[in-house]
Amino acid sequence: MGELIELNQGEIKIKFTAPTSGKLTFADMGLKDEDLVLDGGLLRLVFDLEGIGEHNFFKMPTIEVAYAEEVGETHWQCDFNEETILDKMDHHGHSTVILLDRKKIESLEHRHENTLVVHAEFPQGVHLKAADSYVTLFN
Repeated sequence: MGELIELNQGEIKIKFTAPTSGKLTFADMGLKDEDLVLDGGLLRLVFDLEGIGEHNFFKMPTIEVAYAEEVGETHWQCDFNEETILDKMDHHGHSTVILLDRKKIESLEHRHENTLVVHAEFPQGVHLKAADSYVTLFN
């Protein structure tokens, strides 16, 4: 795989060392459900895309985060290279699908440092489901 993972409480850092095409689940990246317990209800996903080389973003980059609990309204914010590209509220359910604007991401790309940060504020603690949570960033 072309990813390196770092876990901290409420934060998952994923460093891509090469573009990985298609759907990539958190389980595929080596994460387990027990690694993904968010007692405080706060999540910070960091996708470090520096140094991945030649790549093409997926036509609509997608992130799905699935959780064991049914949760109420959740606030999601995505930043690419420190610019907010999505800010939305998601209503009740067991998962959230985030669709990103490829053209917006491409317009903000730098030559070297490229970081996508996803913030989530759940109304309660949650347990993420590694096999059902995924990212599709590259063709």
